[in-house]
Amino acid sequence: MTTFEWIIALLLGAVALSALARRVKVPYPTFLAIGGAFLAFVPNSPSWTLEPDLALALFVAPVLLDAAYDTSLRDLRRNWLPVSTLVFVAVGVTTATVALLAHWLVPDMPWSAAIALGAIVAPPDAAAATAILRQVNLPYRILKILEGESLLNDASALLIYRIAVHATAVQHFEWREFAPSLLLALAGSIAAGYLFAKLWMRLTRHVSDAPSAIILQFAGTFTVWIAAEHVGLSGILTIVAYAITIARTAPARTPARLRVPSYAVWETMVFILNVLAFMLIGMQLHPIWTRLDPTVRLEYCAVAACVLAAVILARIAWVMFYGATLRGLIAKGLFHPRNSAAVPTLKGGVVVSWCGMRGIVTLAAAFALPEGFPYRDLMLLTAFAVVLGSLVLQGLTLRPLILAMRLKDEDPVAAEVARARAAAYRAALEEIDGDPSEEADILRIEYRALLLRAEGSPDGGVSSGELPADPLRRRAIGAARQSILTLRRSEEIGDDAFHQLEEEFDRAELSAQA
Repeated sequence: MTTFEWIIALLLGAVALSALARRVKVPYPTFLAIGGAFLAFVPNSPSWTLEPDLALALFVAPVLLDAAYDTSLRDLRRNWLPVSTLVFVAVGVTTATVALLAHWLVPDMPWSAAIALGAIVAPPDAAAATAILRQVNLPYRILKILEGESLLNDASALLIYRIAVHATAVQHFEWREFAPSLLLALAGSIAAGYLFAKLWMRLTRHVSDAPSAIILQFAGTFTVWIAAEHVGLSGILTIVAYAITIARTAPARTPARLRVPSYAVWETMVFILNVLAFMLIGMQLHPIWTRLDPTVRLEYCAVAACVLAAVILARIAWVMFYGATLRGLIAKGLFHPRNSAAVPTLKGGVVVSWCGMRGIVTLAAAFALPEGFPYRDLMLLTAFAVVLGSLVLQGLTLRPLILAMRLKDEDPVAAEVARARAAAYRAALEEIDGDPSEEADILRIEYRALLLRAEGSPDGGVSSGELPADPLRRRAIGAARQSILTLRRSEEIGDDAFHQLEEEFDRAELSAQA
C-alpha cells in the first residue's frame, strides 16, 4: 500500500505542478525537474530503481514516436540546412566541449566515459521550448527548425553515446572494425522502420475497437524498438522511420472514433513518462547524495555547474557562428537562399540559441548507463543538474526573451488552413451534388454557407459544431477529408494545417455518427 500511496501522491503533485506551469506560462518539465530535485532530499522517500537496459525503451521510444508522428517532411526538407547543422554539428560541438571539460576537471575519467557524458547532455528537448513558442507570435520557420532538431538530435547524440559506452566496455576498440557495421546499421534502421510500419498496419487494419487499437499502438512501438535493438540496429532511427511512415498513411484509414481517444491517451502517456523520469532520477540521486562525503559533494556540484555552463555556451556559440557565417556568405553572393525567410537573423539566432533546455532523453540516457560504469554517480548527478538548470534558467526566461525580441510572423498555417478548408467544402459539395433528396438540399445550403465563410474569412472561418447523425453527411465529410489528404500529399499544406483540419473533421464525423 505504501508504494501505491506514493504513486498517487506523485501523480497528484505532478498534476498540480503542471497546472502551475500553465498559469505562469512556462514548460511543465521545469516544475517537474524542481519536484524531482525536492524528492531527492525528502526523508524516507521511496528508492525505486529501473533496469538500465529498460530506460531508453520505456522513456525514449513512445516520446520519440509521439514527436515523429507530427513531423512534417515538407518542413524538414525546406529547413534541411539549419536542422542538419543543429543535429550534427551542434550536437558534436557540445559533446566535444563537455568531454574535454569533464576530462580536464576529472583527469581519471576515461575519454570514452567523458564522451558518453557529453552525448548524454548534448540533445536539447524542444518539447519544452515549443510549449512556450506556441504561446507567442514566433516565426513559423523557427518553430519548425526546433521541432526538426528535437526529433533527430536524439539519434545523433545517442549514436555517439552507444559508441562511447561500447568503447568503455571493451578492452580494445577499433574504429575501422566498427565503422562498416555502424553504417550498415544506420541504413538498415531506416529501411527496417519503413518495413515494420507497413507490416504493422497490415496486421492491425481490421482492429476496430478503440482500447484494443491503442494497446496495439503501444505494443507496436515497444516491439519495434526491442526488435531493432536485438538485431543491432538503431532503435531511435527505426522508431523515427516507423512513426513517419505510419503518420503518412494511417490518417486515411483510421476512423475518428479511434483517432480521437488515441491522441488523448498518447498525450497522457507522454506526460506520465515525463513525471516518472523526473521522479525516478530524484530517487536515484537520494542514495548517491547521502553516501558522498561533503568534499566530494562539493566537487561533483562544481563539475555539474561547469558542464551546465558549457552546454549553454556551446549552443550559443554555434548558433551565432552559423548565423554570422551564413549572412556573410549571402552578402558576398556565395549562397542564395530560396526565400528571404531562410536568411538567419540575429534576433532569431538569439531565440534558437536559448532554446536548449534538456529533458527526458538526457535523463533516460543517464539511467541507461550500466552498473559499474566509470563515474556513473557523477554522470547521473551532472545529467540531472543540466536538465534542472537548463529548464529553470532558460525555461523561465524564454518567454520574456521572445517577447523582448518582438519577432513577427505572417502565420502561414492559418493561410494554409483557409485554402484547405475551402477546398474540402468544395469536395463535400461535389460529393452530394447529384443527390436529389431533401436532406441533400439542406446539407448543400449548410456547406455553401460554410464555404462562403471559409473563402471570406482571413482564418478560413470555423467548422459547424454539433450536427445530426446523417449517413449523407458522413459521405460528404469523407470527401472533404480525402481533399485535405490530397493537399497534404502534394505538399500544398503542411502537417500543422492538416492536423488542425483533421481534428475539425473528426468532430464533425463523430457528431454525424448514429
